[in-house]
Amino acid sequence: MTTVAVLADPPVEGAVASGLRGDVLDEAEATALYTAMLCDVCRAVEASGADLLVNYRPPEQVPDGVDPETALREPLSEALHDPDDARYEVQVGSTHAARVGNTVTHLLEREGVQTAAAVTPASGLLARQQIDSAAMKLRSSEVVLGPAGDGRVYYAGFAEPIHFEDAYAPPTVETLTERATDADLAVDFLPSVPVVETTADLRTVVPLLRARHRADRVVPPRTTTLVEELGLRVRGTDDGLELLRE
Repeated sequence: MTTVAVLADPPVEGAVASGLRGDVLDEAEATALYTAMLCDVCRAVEASGADLLVNYRPPEQVPDGVDPETALREPLSEALHDPDDARYEVQVGSTHAARVGNTVTHLLEREGVQTAAAVTPASGLLARQQIDSAAMKLRSSEVVLGPAGDGRVYYAGFAEPIHFEDAYAPPTVETLTERATDADLAVDFLPSVPVVETTADLRTVVPLLRARHRADRVVPPRTTTLVEELGLRVRGTDDGLELLRE
């Protein structure tokens, strides 16, 4: 069984979603979107065959007066079917790559789990199917990556640790692959899933959510509902795609 660590910041204003704030979304709305994606991602992990680990920032790395664990437990207690089954542990490391590396290495070498993975809360379209597919792939490949736009990854799974220093340097999917193959580890890939970290990402994700919802396909429920409540749409212009509000 894979332990999936969701590396999450506390969903409070000023701590998350800086790349989503702008002309279309204000800070409160961007924070709400981050929270919805976080809940959908954690629920997808819970619904899969994996164990959910919510990996949160230490208090000194979040805004003053914020208890990061409490800030995460509150929305997730409503989103998860069995919130008491989720593990919460503090992240260790000064960079994202270090935090992923410390978590994955600890799980594999100290706790003895067979496989461990790191997931971003910004992968709001992540579904249990990708998580379960990754677990199957990790039986024959030591590293499994889920690519996202602009060379990013939404999922990084490991049966063996790699050299994690600067391993998330962009383009991340290529850097992680290089580190794995340098260690003579086999690498496999999941289908691409978009992440939502910038307004440009919203121009990709919003039409996809609306299309899947219209076609009665599986969608992340909280993220889709919030996109509809905010009236987010994308339209074509002479200059390309424009994100707007209805």
